[in-house]
Amino acid sequence: MDGILPLWKERGLTSHDCVFKLRKILKMKKIGHGGTLDPDVDGVLPICIGKGTKVIEFMQDNQKIYEGEITLGFATTTEDASGDVVERTAVTAALPEKAIDTAMAKFVGTITQIPPMYSAVKVNGRKLYEYARAGEMVERPQRKAEIKTFERVSQPKFDTQTNTQSWRFRVVCGKGTYVRTLAVDLGAALGYPAHMSDLTRTASGGFVAGQAVTLTQVADLVASGKFATVLQPLENAVADFPRVELDDALWQKVKNGQMLPAKDFSAQLEQGSLLAFFYHEKLVSLYEAHPEKKAWLKPRKVIRNEVGGN
Repeated sequence: MDGILPLWKERGLTSHDCVFKLRKILKMKKIGHGGTLDPDVDGVLPICIGKGTKVIEFMQDNQKIYEGEITLGFATTTEDASGDVVERTAVTAALPEKAIDTAMAKFVGTITQIPPMYSAVKVNGRKLYEYARAGEMVERPQRKAEIKTFERVSQPKFDTQTNTQSWRFRVVCGKGTYVRTLAVDLGAALGYPAHMSDLTRTASGGFVAGQAVTLTQVADLVASGKFATVLQPLENAVADFPRVELDDALWQKVKNGQMLPAKDFSAQLEQGSLLAFFYHEKLVSLYEAHPEKKAWLKPRKVIRNEVGGN
């Protein structure tokens, strides 16, 4: 069984919890996820199964879409609603919509982020959240993030009792973006401590919310023998890559991992640096330019070396 399962991760579960439960439901070990979601966040979590695990790294490069809420007025240790309050500044007058929208627009494009202490980024061999739980501080590396769109999608709500202001947002971003940090940095730009008070991932790995199924639904589908109806082809992970259809002669070379002349694929290389090789409609290998032998392509990842008995 090979493919990609668009799972709807429910709140309270880690991404690893989902993989662990699916291994029991599907009775197989070769399962991995294509992009971590925090326990307090629900949404689309692509799950790679069987040979699908070979394309995980390429799925993580795809853009993601989130919808959530930003709250001004206080910041937390985790930069979301689950943490302890570490800073508070009362919002005594509602910020105008134009000021909010103008500030959000400034975050579109390539931005620099400092990962939150409660994150899995490693520093000196340890994850940041391990330092945070031990009460230790460490210098965090800056990271680049790509923000395609960052928009307010609701009217701001000004709460006179809590002296906070909140609004819903939608962000389309590249891999490695910390939406929690985006909320905090936006708050700073507006002059207030802030945190991400709610978040849902509505798209990831080329899959959208409407395609995703819950763990309970997966178990029911397996029990009824209908799991195949929700398992997506692993080929979906490379849908945006330049595609090369192999004839029998080329297939014999590719299946054995041979280098290929780059000049034979110049048209495809103009579309992207990683070429997806298909044989009989199945993804069999991913090729890229050889780093030293410029006239040649070499295999980056072999997906299959057998197709239909060939």
